[in-house]
Amino acid sequence: MPDQTRRSIVVAVAPVPMDAALKYAADEAVRVGTSLHLVHVVARLEQGPETVPLVSLDLEGRGRLVLQNSIEYLAQHSSHALSITSELVAGPVVPALVQAANRASTVVLQRRHLSRARRVVTRSISSGVAARSRVPVVSVPERWAPIHSFDDGSTVTVGIDDPRGARPVLEAARDAARLSRARLSVVHVWTLPGDYEQFALTVPERTAWVERAECEVAALLGEVDTTGVEVSLEVTHGPATDVLLEYARESDLLVIGRRDPWMRLPAHLGPVARAVLREAPCPVVLVDVARDDESRTGR
Repeated sequence: MPDQTRRSIVVAVAPVPMDAALKYAADEAVRVGTSLHLVHVVARLEQGPETVPLVSLDLEGRGRLVLQNSIEYLAQHSSHALSITSELVAGPVVPALVQAANRASTVVLQRRHLSRARRVVTRSISSGVAARSRVPVVSVPERWAPIHSFDDGSTVTVGIDDPRGARPVLEAARDAARLSRARLSVVHVWTLPGDYEQFALTVPERTAWVERAECEVAALLGEVDTTGVEVSLEVTHGPATDVLLEYARESDLLVIGRRDPWMRLPAHLGPVARAVLREAPCPVVLVDVARDDESRTGR
């Protein structure tokens, strides 16, 4: 990510196998030239006369063991010497990780493979952190394995919603593609506004809509230096979630905006981002969309 190479990549680790997240984070640290900071959060549990005593559980001791196991995994499986620090934090998981993100360039989390029903009950730590973090958040599926080795035909796909607010997203994807010598696939998905989607477009109407969208995204591409990166542009009509998930199946990395730049909610993750984060088979980078206050408010 630009201007962030001196800040560590934070990796949230848990008492389950963290192979996917640790592998991704280690490779990214080598590409970017930075260090790793492993964080394990011990959730505070209230104790009282009717609760089970927690002294025997030694949650902090188990947390330190989680961190040590993660460090040993990296030492055994990384072919590069990595600078690694670790931290044990007590508190609610999502706020603790968001606070850790304030000192990071990127936060890497591993997404558990859960049924939809169980995910509704347990909530998603990845979604919670992604909705609140101001730095890029990477969600790595626990069953993920790279399609390609980098430098060997890899693809970074970036989903562009409204081109007027998407420059930070495109720049993050450009940086990722450049660092990994990957092809950059720029995808813009369009639908008709509101209830008009139910009406069939004539061929001239569809052509005009696509041409206008291509011009807008091409103008955005013209604002971003993509020197040294092979770029392709695809404008597609259809449900944004379905289209992006289809592209994700052939991608090594998917980059999307964290939320709609027109939304003023402080911790909002749009429905497309939430669905992609939940179901994408490849790592997903969620980038906070910076507002252009002058264009939004006229100030």
